[in-house]
Amino acid sequence: MNTSRHSLRRFLHSTCLALLAASSSLALLMPAEAASNRVQEVSGTWTFRLLPNDPATAQHADTTQWHAAQVPGHVHTDLLAHHLIADPYVGDAEAGLQWIGNAAWEYKLEFDIDEKTFNARHQDLVFEGIDTFADIYLNGKKIAATDNAFRRWVLPAKSLLKKRQNELKIILHSPIQSLLPQVQAMPSKLAGNYPSPFGDEPRDAMTGNFARKPGYHYGWDWGPRYVTAGIWRSVKITSYDDVLLQDFHIQQDQLNAQSAALQARFDVQADKDAQIDLEMRVSDPDGKQIMSRSLHARLKKGLNQLALPLQIDHPRRWYPHGMGEQALYSFDLSLKKGRQVIAEQKKRTGLRQVALRRDKDQWGQSFGFVINGIPVFSKGANLIPFDMFPNRVKSEQMRAILQSAKDANMNMLRLWGGGYYESDAFYDMADEMGLMLWQDFMFGGGVVPGYDKNFRENVVAEAKDQLLRLRSHPSIVLWCGNNEEETAWKDWGIGKKLAEENPIFAEHVWSGYVALFGEDLREQVARYGAGVPYWSSSPSNDLADKANDSNNGDKHYWDVWAGSQPVEAYLSETPRFMSEFGLQAWPVQSTVDAFAPRSEQKIDGPLIRAHQKFLAGDGNQRLLLYIRANYHEPKSFADFIYLSQLMQAEGIEMASLHHRSSMPRTMGSLYWQLNDVWPGASWSSVDYFGHWKALHFHARRFFASLTVAALHDKGVTRLSVISDLLQEQNLAWRLRIMDVDGKVWRDTTQALKLPANSAMELAQIKDADLPAEANQKTTYVVVELMKDGKSIARSIAYLLPSKLMQLPDPGLVATIVAEADHYRLDLHADKLARAVWLDFGEHAYKLSDNALSLLPGESISLRLDSKQSLATLRASLRIRHLAQLATSP
Repeated sequence: MNTSRHSLRRFLHSTCLALLAASSSLALLMPAEAASNRVQEVSGTWTFRLLPNDPATAQHADTTQWHAAQVPGHVHTDLLAHHLIADPYVGDAEAGLQWIGNAAWEYKLEFDIDEKTFNARHQDLVFEGIDTFADIYLNGKKIAATDNAFRRWVLPAKSLLKKRQNELKIILHSPIQSLLPQVQAMPSKLAGNYPSPFGDEPRDAMTGNFARKPGYHYGWDWGPRYVTAGIWRSVKITSYDDVLLQDFHIQQDQLNAQSAALQARFDVQADKDAQIDLEMRVSDPDGKQIMSRSLHARLKKGLNQLALPLQIDHPRRWYPHGMGEQALYSFDLSLKKGRQVIAEQKKRTGLRQVALRRDKDQWGQSFGFVINGIPVFSKGANLIPFDMFPNRVKSEQMRAILQSAKDANMNMLRLWGGGYYESDAFYDMADEMGLMLWQDFMFGGGVVPGYDKNFRENVVAEAKDQLLRLRSHPSIVLWCGNNEEETAWKDWGIGKKLAEENPIFAEHVWSGYVALFGEDLREQVARYGAGVPYWSSSPSNDLADKANDSNNGDKHYWDVWAGSQPVEAYLSETPRFMSEFGLQAWPVQSTVDAFAPRSEQKIDGPLIRAHQKFLAGDGNQRLLLYIRANYHEPKSFADFIYLSQLMQAEGIEMASLHHRSSMPRTMGSLYWQLNDVWPGASWSSVDYFGHWKALHFHARRFFASLTVAALHDKGVTRLSVISDLLQEQNLAWRLRIMDVDGKVWRDTTQALKLPANSAMELAQIKDADLPAEANQKTTYVVVELMKDGKSIARSIAYLLPSKLMQLPDPGLVATIVAEADHYRLDLHADKLARAVWLDFGEHAYKLSDNALSLLPGESISLRLDSKQSLATLRASLRIRHLAQLATSP
């Protein structure tokens, strides 16, 4: 059906045009993070074009004309806004758009500056982010050549700025063409990530790991290859006269339940000796001012480092989601010279202590986070960028994804190193929601030239910029040097191959790695990271001999999926902290409809294959391998979607419950991945449009603060109970051994005193000990956690793969009724209804639960929110369950 597909095109196009039409007026603002006294946004009517002498002009002459541009923005989105390229997300447009990454682009703006800015003694032109290799010209003079998309570029401009009609020109060079000559000249090449399948870059000379730009732009196994460029964050003019407030942060010296000993620390730059007054107002998490302090200071010419002690009695501390409140204090600073306020800044931060526990124990060396003295089991997922083009990410889209993480009872997200450092708004949201952040530095994989002094200096400057910007956020609990670079060198044969080819160079490369990730970044985090721990790589044991070790450090486990091992292998892997593992699935039907018409939705169809980026083993065939291992053969592409999501949800649930029930040996379970950059097949639990896959509904249950696990493996069902709560719980647990038709072979309930923050094994049930009447093809084990006589958590273990079970028609009956401000969907099953999925097609809706199983005779009620009429919802409801696909075994 083409409706959704055209809707996506219209949505993306209208979004681009709306952004192009942004106001051209100049704005004055005083952002919290600005290291300057006055800030004027540089705005107006930006224009762009393909550089006229670029080789691409021969085939793309229409792009050499000047067109309106969006800044912040990207070349691809500007081209799309003017219909100069096909929609990058629809159909199989990817191959035809690779020329953009090999071309050079020119951006231009004419702007004025206001009176106060023009008369200031100091004026700097500031680029908060430019991607990546850019020549910057101001009023005809080249003032900079940039080479890092993650840095903040501050360019002195006093001698060049005019009051009216300033011209800013930016030449954005191709990152591929900028780096390719030096890479091709290397006698021994450094291993990259994913070679381009499109011929826009040689497969044996990949440039992405030499560029300080988002690595995923070069393509990944869950996203397309769009090597874009652009002025991707704001452009400003900062100005001051003779005193500059360069930095302001709150240092937490001591914190406990009784008191918080803090220091407000300031870096002030002075052109000459001067006297200033600092005034600090502190507000509690409810917004009530609780303190006002002042400091009179005599400045010397140059940099002055000042401190103002602050004490808060009985502080409200910041805790992760599920452990306590997300208390955030506000610190408002005014800097005065005489009676004149010359600078104001505001910091909002949470008071919390964070430690990375690395104790030696009977298993090896632990890896787990301790917040305010309390060990935390980290529950969550890995976060990738929200879009291929960051400027297109709206605040509400970002908030919806983070809210989905919180709603699924997650308390941690790992910000993977192949993307970019997120916006200030993102970290504010994480602070508010109590989502701990494992923050990678932006190294996604491959081998980087750490042996190059200039490269390392560039990265150190980048790290300092980001640490200073982000250190006030209590959500950040770890800075990690990179993703998978150490294990790639040690475990994937990359280091061995280079050592065989060129041993001297290999040693040089590894020494550079240790210098960059073992020393340089560690030192920057120690200096500017506000006490947050540092970890050199993931997976790693922080540069110990073995990188991806189950007994020490964090673990990435891909024997399941990439190694084609059965999902049951998850139960034999018990790491100290699982920071990556995953199974793929297709998104919901309406998301697939957005990029491919129904007639093209075939497992091996070209449009479907174009949106399946796992090429190493043919992603759809790998999906079929796992589907066929446990379920029936899909009869249609819709079945394929349903079964892929079921396989993903049940597999990740098995692994996550195993991790949680292995506490305290295992202290973290972060599956790959939370979200998507575009509509397509991936490991995500929430698709590009924010729709929850089956996995996310399961995650809300298996990450609940109180839950149970029934895990069947090798003829034994192991029953466990898990609590993240910080108080002992008086509960009960109920065990039933049942038949699909509703017969109960065993039904027992026992009292349970569950210690705080713990996991406990309840029982082990061998298949051989089941009642003689129980048929494995129809029997399953149900364990429930009971509180005040009500079931609060449930886990079901099946004794055979689904394809070998005899699942009856469950006799499902669904009724939808209207209530005050929503609908109610009532569902009843006469017999076991396994893996029920409710869907309303192309209509927008939200269900309070989905991807669930009903026991024989069970009835449930779900909340249904939709703007559609009752008649439309009743007519469009489609129900899937596993018995529909069953055939006689």
